Amino acid sequence: MVSIEDIEARLRDHDSLRATQGDHVLNPHNLPDDTSQAFKPAAVLLPIVSYPDGPTVLFTKRTDKLDHHPGQVSFPGGHANIGDKSPIETALRETEEEVGIHHRHIRTIGRIDTYLTSSRFSIIPIVGLLAPPFDIDPDPVEVAEVFEVPLTFLLDGENHWKTLYHKHDKSWETYEMPYNGYRIWGVTAGMFRNFYEIVVGNRAIPARMVNAPPLL
Repeated sequence: MVSIEDIEARLRDHDSLRATQGDHVLNPHNLPDDTSQAFKPAAVLLPIVSYPDGPTVLFTKRTDKLDHHPGQVSFPGGHANIGDKSPIETALRETEEEVGIHHRHIRTIGRIDTYLTSSRFSIIPIVGLLAPPFDIDPDPVEVAEVFEVPLTFLLDGENHWKTLYHKHDKSWETYEMPYNGYRIWGVTAGMFRNFYEIVVGNRAIPARMVNAPPLL
């Protein structure tokens, strides 16, 4: 089992690598860097909840009312506001607005790679440790549900699958991490897969290609 201390050390190493080599941008759709359609800056929090009997990762399920990715599982976060001083501030502000968790309960420990989405967002994922107890008060307009998944499950590469996703006249590979009836996939699964590969390193297990994974 990877410890929280191991995760922090891996993220520090990754930050040091970024400082010397620059940011590694994940672009699964091979989107062109078209300045006429600039990417909108955004940040999310990858929230690891520290429990005595083992950490979990907190997710939200978006409502069907939202313009982008309605009904999908996601990390709390959103687009940057003009007043935000950093991606960390964006991620913490959005987390409080979406699920009601105050930043005093969160200690940020690093970030993973920037992720470009087909909706033209450039997302910086911030990794944060959450110290319970804390209150959860989801915004009913944005969040239909908040749930947690054991970190041990998500850090087991055997639970990472790839499927071929089709939309209009395009298709691309997307990650899937189904858990207990929840479909963790697409952007969120792609970002977590990046986190997994950084944390696990050369022990990472390649994701299995499947046709239509069932919900476990």
